[in-house]
Amino acid sequence: MEIRIGIADDHLLIINGLETMLSASPRHQLIFKALTGAALMEALAQEAPDVLLLDIQLPDANGVDLCKQISDQYPDVRVIALTNHEETMYVRKMMRNGALGYLLKSTDPESLLSAIDKAYDGEEYLDKRLEKAMLSEMIMGKRPSSREVQLTKRETEILTLIASEHTNQQIAEKLFISLRTVECHRLNITQKLNIKHMAGLVKEAMMRGLIK
Repeated sequence: MEIRIGIADDHLLIINGLETMLSASPRHQLIFKALTGAALMEALAQEAPDVLLLDIQLPDANGVDLCKQISDQYPDVRVIALTNHEETMYVRKMMRNGALGYLLKSTDPESLLSAIDKAYDGEEYLDKRLEKAMLSEMIMGKRPSSREVQLTKRETEILTLIASEHTNQQIAEKLFISLRTVECHRLNITQKLNIKHMAGLVKEAMMRGLIK
């Protein structure tokens, strides 16, 4: 039986690579490609696929929240998260929000098709590396701390104001601290999240649940 597939990713190189992988299998038909969350929702309204490969970081949408919305509106669409994020917290969030699979963008054709087939049959599929990490967490009874980010109360306040498009000077005045202090906190935040650009910083913080 033919499986209809949709792809939502803002990198054309990734989309083209996935399309090439899928084209080798006559059973897997790509019915649409979307570069943004808005384009994805429009495409779903036109024709819902059997399986959706969903990037969890689209330029205009949080993929974790989008997964929940799609699962609620289109319960027959099987979502597979597609990402470069190897943190298991993302796996848990996506699975809680209805995803049946979690793949890294470095996946090979065999794993991609296997994940799609399993999701189509209603079975879960995890990238092998992440499967091992999740098992390790279960055995140890705790999450590894190396990838978890902890912000101080002040850093969270500043990050929230950054997300609200406050300038450094406005943040300093609002929190009654010096401009230099704001700049130091801001540097600490970017180092903890390992992201330099403000737009990406806010998006990453929201994905991690550090701010709302």
